[in-house]
Parts: sequence; C-alpha cells; structure tokens
Amino acid sequence: MRAAALAAATLALTAAGLAPATSAAASPAYPVGGLGTAVNNFLFSPDRVAGANVSGCEPSAAHPTPVVLVHATFVDLGANWATLSPKLANAGYCVYAFNYGMTALSAGRVGGLGDISRSARTLSDFVDDVLRRTGASRVDLVGHSQGGMMPHYYLKRLGGAAKVRRFVALAPSNHGTTLDGLVTLGRDLDALGFVNDFLSLVQAPGLAQQEAGSDFQKALFADGDTVPGPEYTVIETDRDSVVTPYGNAFLNGSGVHNVLVQDQCADDPVGHVGMFADGPALQDVMNALGADDPDFRPSCTDYGLPL
Repeated sequence: MRAAALAAATLALTAAGLAPATSAAASPAYPVGGLGTAVNNFLFSPDRVAGANVSGCEPSAAHPTPVVLVHATFVDLGANWATLSPKLANAGYCVYAFNYGMTALSAGRVGGLGDISRSARTLSDFVDDVLRRTGASRVDLVGHSQGGMMPHYYLKRLGGAAKVRRFVALAPSNHGTTLDGLVTLGRDLDALGFVNDFLSLVQAPGLAQQEAGSDFQKALFADGDTVPGPEYTVIETDRDSVVTPYGNAFLNGSGVHNVLVQDQCADDPVGHVGMFADGPALQDVMNALGADDPDFRPSCTDYGLPL
C-alpha cells in the first residue's frame, strides 16, 4: 500500500532492552521517542522498544489490565511504538508488544505481510502468554492500521473477546482501503486478480486482504463489526491517505466510540503513518484505556507527521 510502504522508511522507535523486574506503579522513566528513534528502531531494534515486555512487571491497582500493542503493516514493534510504549509504561501500565506477519520478504523488520488469520493466531498465543505472566484475566489491545483491524479476527473467530477489556485502534484498516480508488479501478479493469496473485507469490497476502471488498474483509465483517464483551474505540484522521475513504476505519455496533481527530483539533495535519506519534491521538488512547470519558478533549499540540 502506497503511503503505508513509506512507514517502513519513516516509522521508528527508541532502542532499549528489557528493563529489570519492577512493578508497573514503580516503573522508571522511559525515554519517549519520536521519528528519529522510530527509524533507528526499525533498522536496529525491530523487536525491542522502551517500556514494553518488562520482565516481572506487576499490574497495579490503578492499572490492573496489561496493554498489548499491535503494530501496523510494513513496520515492527520497535518502530511503531517508540512514542506510545514509553508513555504507557511511564504512566504505570504493564506494556507488551510483539511482531507478526513476518515472511521471507520481511528481513525481520517488515511486518504484517503474512496471512491475517495466521497473524491473529500469533496474537492469540501472545495474549495467552501475557495473561500467564501477569495473572490478569483480560488485556487491553491498542493497534495501528492493520494492527487495528487484524485483532477482529482474534475477537470474532478465535475466542478472544472473553480475554479483551478494551480495543483501541489508530487509523485501522477495518473495512479495507480503495487506495484512493486504485483498488476499485483495478477491479473494474479485471486486473486486481493478477496483482493479488503476485502478492501471494511474494508472500504478502496480508496486503491483498486489506483491500476494500476483498473476500477476507467480506467474511470477517459479514456478521457485524463487533462482538459482545470488549469496548471499542477507533481514532482516525481525515487526512488518511492509506485507509481510503477514511470512514472505512470506523465501526458500527454497540460499545463503539468513533473519534475523528480533526473534530477535536481542526488544524491537526496528521496522516495515517503519523498517528503513531500524534499528540491528540495518543491522548485519546490514554483516555480510552483509563477514564474513558466520552467528553474528553485533548490538548491540540505535538501533531504527528502529515504522512
């Protein structure tokens, strides 16, 4: 996907190893990264990020639910969560992150290429491991792009709904993308099948599965957008050039809160990729995981990349 491909070159996070055992309430101050640390992490720390996967982290009374971060297509946990992971850890959360969808093309860094149902099984195994490690009964999920869509397969088809309290998605590819009409044009010209066969051949079926109107999309949401149990928050930007039209990110159903960043901060130029470090969007994430105040208004500062 065009703009998403740029994420591989622009997203990055903070390089950091596992911290010593500590409780979430007593977490040290982790450095909060930005674009530079994201790029560095993409290249040199694809499976590590500050604040995540801290050995021996014990959920606190204030934040008893561990948070699992699910990265976007074309990136890895180190790049995608350079900003949010340390923010959450510094606020007292136990934070966990993993890589998924790696194929022969990935070089250990470019994630989200593989079959989405298999990626959802990776998520399922990871959540079970987090629950064992922490003793918690449920987790919160925070995903970006494909990371905000893929967990629906886990929730709806793999029994994950009973294990998830809240699901927060940044610019998710929930109902696929037209790529500004290119997918629709390719389908009209009867050329999309050739493209998708090529994506399968090069071990990147996860890209085709995110096309609007794909068989995967139709099957996943044929029985509705949501399932009972989790509370859903979608945070999207109307400058999204990857998920198009941007309204495809939003969900319908009970327990859903759809947030458009520009309804809160009209001059926020953030695009799809830039959501990983956008001030208002990440404030919305913190609210969704915490007080979950429906009237919350973020401070209109620290805008993300217009990309």
